[in-house]
Amino acid sequence: MRQSIFYASFNMMYVQTVALKEVKFFAFHGLYPEEQLTGNHFLVDVEVKFFPDATADTENIAHTVNYEVINELVRQEMEQTQKLLETVVKNIMDALLKLYPFLVSADIGIKKLNPPMKGIVGHSFVQLSYIAP
Repeated sequence: MRQSIFYASFNMMYVQTVALKEVKFFAFHGLYPEEQLTGNHFLVDVEVKFFPDATADTENIAHTVNYEVINELVRQEMEQTQKLLETVVKNIMDALLKLYPFLVSADIGIKKLNPPMKGIVGHSFVQLSYIAP
């Protein structure tokens, strides 16, 4: 009897994830003037989570995070040359949270492929995470 009371009072909660992985860009971010002249290839990952309305129509794009919108936002930020990738991920995060204030978490990472430094380095990586208070 006790077990059936527990299950009857339990409310299910969903967490929705929307993500774009390894979106490739050629951009001119870099601390050194040469990087801002020659450019480099970058891969961007964006992953956001939120609590969807369980009663909402799951076929309605207005009830979710639109990854086409995320892609456009990231594209616009990648076109704005910055010295540090930390600035780029912060700008992307700020724009995402402004558009989707209901996010409970977000992770944004940027890989700079073959960064110009001694040795053979596959990529450098900067990530910024957000967790709702």
